[in-house]
Amino acid sequence: MRKLFIKAVFILFTVNGSFAQAWMTNLEIAQSLASVENKMILMVWEETTEFQYPVFVNDDQGNIVFVNNLFEDETVSPVIWKNFIPVIVSEYQYADLYEKIKGKRSQRYIDKFNDDSIKILDVNGNILNVNDTSEDLENISVMIQKYALNTEFIALELNGYRQEQDFYSAYYLASKYLDFSIYMKDNVRVDIIRLSNIYLDETQAFLESDSEENHLALKQRVELLKIQQSLITKRPKKVLRQLKRMDAETVETTNQSFVAFLYFTAYKILEDETNAAVWESKISSVNLKKAQKIINLNIN
Repeated sequence: MRKLFIKAVFILFTVNGSFAQAWMTNLEIAQSLASVENKMILMVWEETTEFQYPVFVNDDQGNIVFVNNLFEDETVSPVIWKNFIPVIVSEYQYADLYEKIKGKRSQRYIDKFNDDSIKILDVNGNILNVNDTSEDLENISVMIQKYALNTEFIALELNGYRQEQDFYSAYYLASKYLDFSIYMKDNVRVDIIRLSNIYLDETQAFLESDSEENHLALKQRVELLKIQQSLITKRPKKVLRQLKRMDAETVETTNQSFVAFLYFTAYKILEDETNAAVWESKISSVNLKKAQKIINLNIN
């Protein structure tokens, strides 16, 4: 596997007669390397590198230092490599990449895709930092603190999706991203949930094109995963309203434990021990542990 990366194309930036650390120029190989190293990808368009790209960075003493050009600073590049897989993407790839997201993403996402700012991608090329604006100078240290994620927790699901894209791989990845968000700080959690929704939207597209015998059960599972988001965003009352709109008698057998998990967690957050007790026996030990993490998240 490692030999593959030796063949990758890099760009070297001259700094005072020497060379700054290379950035990759092949997105597919960058994605493969990110998968191996459990990192996110830091991506810019090639045209962006033709001009100075000023940024801030925090030094070892915590002072904010101005860097005149991100692409020609020999001290910043190793720091970026330590935390991300940096890649410069050719403008010639724009049309193909845009075609993959056309009509499938929000306008804010499209704007971020189009602009000259740094984009943080997962190994499948989906943008994480959609809400970061490019109006102000970016602070690389702040970006590292927020987005230099170790993706080992979701590695199995990421690799499963990369190998085969279907309802199940998209659903499991969306679900795992949602679990991943529980461990994130508030300012990153919303970004992770938004990334989860990209894959959740894909599950619906797969359902529309496939004739699965258990179509109803899968459709309910998607709906229940969306409801779970409200637990993580600290809206347990909304969860109860959404669940009560569903006809309990029509919930497929395979989804009943999921419903129990949602009811139990919402009632526990609301400190309604009586109603929580009704559902507790229907939950697996694994989901009880996850429920406790979400409860703790809502208390803090």
